[in-house]
Amino acid sequence: MSRVEDYIKNELKKHKKICFALLDSENFHDISDVARKVEMLGASAILVGGSSAIDQIDLDKKVVSIKSTTSIPVILFPGNVTGVCPNADAILFTSLLNSEDPYFISGAQALGALLVKKYNIEPLPTGYIIIGDDTTAWFVGRARGIPFEKSNIAIMYSLAAQYLGMRFVYLEAGSGAKKNISSEMVSNVRKYYDGLLIVGGGIRDSTVAKELVDAGADILVVGTLLERDLLWEKKLADIISIIRS
Repeated sequence: MSRVEDYIKNELKKHKKICFALLDSENFHDISDVARKVEMLGASAILVGGSSAIDQIDLDKKVVSIKSTTSIPVILFPGNVTGVCPNADAILFTSLLNSEDPYFISGAQALGALLVKKYNIEPLPTGYIIIGDDTTAWFVGRARGIPFEKSNIAIMYSLAAQYLGMRFVYLEAGSGAKKNISSEMVSNVRKYYDGLLIVGGGIRDSTVAKELVDAGADILVVGTLLERDLLWEKKLADIISIIRS
């Protein structure tokens, strides 16, 4: 079963670079309206989740609500087993590779695996690597955050993900990050990692977005911008336009 993964690859063939909108299920009152807008602006998929999401029933209601107003895939982005719910199209089945707690490397994944199977959700095997610190994902995941200037460490983790069979790597600065991952780090990882490279955290304008895709990112994830910027629709449109050009 690879319907969503095939869709992502086809989107990349069509546009070369694509954008996912990350909607934290706890931070949007009318999440379906935001989802409808991001689809209209050109987002290729919607990630739903968050590091602190704990209400599975509410999460599933949000997923159903999003699917009622959109046609692009809804992909779960869980911070724990509570982020798995029945009605999503796929899940970023992540291993937080640089966590100091084995629970976030393989324990939560073992606990959630049977739910993914039961709900028939398409798993997208993803090496999740947190860059920097002082974000919710860093705190909750007990990550040993990679310093922003230490590209070689990010390369090692990305290659480990590849050799473990993970077809996606997600370099994450975290929601609300004070700065984004550098284009230099993305470029260095791209030289070694052969899979699909996702980059997120701190992407707030088209200039940064262009630098990251030029450096080798395949997919950009934009989340905090949608929550905190009154001009998010224009800025997201600009980001998607510039990366597709």
